[in-house]
Amino acid sequence: MEEKIEKTSKIGDILELYPEKANILLEAGMHCLSCPAALVETLEEACEVHGIDVDEIVEMLNKDNSATE
Repeated sequence: MEEKIEKTSKIGDILELYPEKANILLEAGMHCLSCPAALVETLEEACEVHGIDVDEIVEMLNKDNSATE
């Protein structure tokens, strides 16, 4: 069963469920994925800190999910 990634999803949970998504986050400018604080941040919080459009990232992450089924 596949979960939809949302703004409120924790970075740590995303990386645990979908480790292959790290590349999308890194390419978007989130280079601190291994930071303990980053792992408990929501996707929305991390995007805000890095000046990234959270809606665009959510769309990219979920689009990629459907492509890997």
